[in-house]
Amino acid sequence: MTAPLSLTRTGIGEPLLLLHGMGSSRRDFAAVVEDLAGTFDVLDVDLPGVGGSPALDGRPTVAAITDAVERTLDAQGAGRVHVLGDSLGARVALELAVRRRARSVVAIAPSGLNLPRERVVQGGGMALARVALRAGRPLVTRLSRSPAGRTALLAPLKARPWSTSAEEAAGAREGFADSRAFWRTLLWGLLLDVPRGLRRIDCPVTLVQGVADWVASGQTARYRPLVPRSRFVPLAWAGHAPQSDRPRTITRLVRETVRAANRPTPGPAHRDEAPGVATAADLAAGRARHRPPERTATAR
Repeated sequence: MTAPLSLTRTGIGEPLLLLHGMGSSRRDFAAVVEDLAGTFDVLDVDLPGVGGSPALDGRPTVAAITDAVERTLDAQGAGRVHVLGDSLGARVALELAVRRRARSVVAIAPSGLNLPRERVVQGGGMALARVALRAGRPLVTRLSRSPAGRTALLAPLKARPWSTSAEEAAGAREGFADSRAFWRTLLWGLLLDVPRGLRRIDCPVTLVQGVADWVASGQTARYRPLVPRSRFVPLAWAGHAPQSDRPRTITRLVRETVRAANRPTPGPAHRDEAPGVATAADLAAGRARHRPPERTATAR
């Protein structure tokens, strides 16, 4: 059995799990984690083979990655959690919801529903980024020190890459250049993944996609008719990983979705009377049903 995944845990409140996308690490949430930690007990996780997390022994399918995430939650004593995920992390978040482990989900550009041609484009782009960042790895730290350098590194993923932090740039290095399971995860977790069981999701789901996101194509909106209790929110001036493009909007959507999860589910009206005893309201309703219709005066 693979050891629990590496994570940082900060804040106090209901547990909120953060799941980054492929080509990044838990550093990708640097722009929002402090704000979220003011309200939630935030568990920011490195997915298998990234950062301090061990790679999986077997195929890194979405199901296997989700198993690893669940083991990590168990090790942390966390039961059902709220989840914010991006890309592959958003796909895992939906899988947690299928398994009834999520109380609410904000899924940013979840993978899994792109068409075959879109998968080829996405896979080719990810492979090219892996090769380029691995070859230029010694330059990444230097480029991450300036807005211009971060723009060069993160332009494919962000609409406002110059506004990102050096920590997010380091996340791209960890996710692309340093990942120990990149090619296997690209194949099994991204290109061959087909979501199943989405109708079993019983928690609120907010599907989010930046309008400047070319990586995910149109697949996020395709989840909308398949996931009960879901809504779709397009984000202007936002790319594939919009946590630093629109940080306040992302944290607002998380809080809105959590409130929806905590809202009492409507049920039958509660009555204190014993079963079979007619109440005054019942009698009045019965009289109303059996009362003959009133006649209205008509002009002669």
